[in-house]
Amino acid sequence: MAELTDDRPPRFDTTRVWTVPNVLSFIRLAGIPVFLWFLLGAKLDGVAVAVLAVSGVTDFLDGYFARKWRQVSRLGQVLDPIADRSYILAIIIGLAVRGILPWALVIVLVARDVMLATLIPALRARGYSSLPVHFLGKIATFCLLYAFPFVLLGGLSFGAAPVFAVFGWAVVLWGTVFYWWAAILYMYQGIWFIRRAPLVG
Repeated sequence: MAELTDDRPPRFDTTRVWTVPNVLSFIRLAGIPVFLWFLLGAKLDGVAVAVLAVSGVTDFLDGYFARKWRQVSRLGQVLDPIADRSYILAIIIGLAVRGILPWALVIVLVARDVMLATLIPALRARGYSSLPVHFLGKIATFCLLYAFPFVLLGGLSFGAAPVFAVFGWAVVLWGTVFYWWAAILYMYQGIWFIRRAPLVG
């Protein structure tokens, strides 16, 4: 989730939309339907993995350039977590449609985000946009975003495919545990803020 913030701008804040980090985030978002087309339409799994690899590179670069060139923006702080969640959702639904992931895992992961979304109205009523990003949450998101491509590669027909499959599923399981562990921390933290912060307006 995006960083908890009041209405004060963060350091090096910019109101510009067309910064390099934001353009990279837009490119990431535009890659989601491309990924789904290669996965579900053309069924070119190798190309679908390549799209995810490009997404991973742009994910790293947008944060790097935002800090290096002092182009941190409110829009960027919103776009980055939206892109992460959108990719996770697109990947798990796409892989489930293909029969690669069980739908039960999709429900488990989606239910986590739905649960956290219930905090948003109460937080906004107190002047906050969302909860601060926890390190465990970053680890969980990283594990899931980078494990699913290995699961997809594990379904291909080449010598190392079983190794990719085993590694990918191991990281998916750990990522799911971390994802929910972080959610419990977010819920506790959110309830703490809601109980103590006064309503605004």
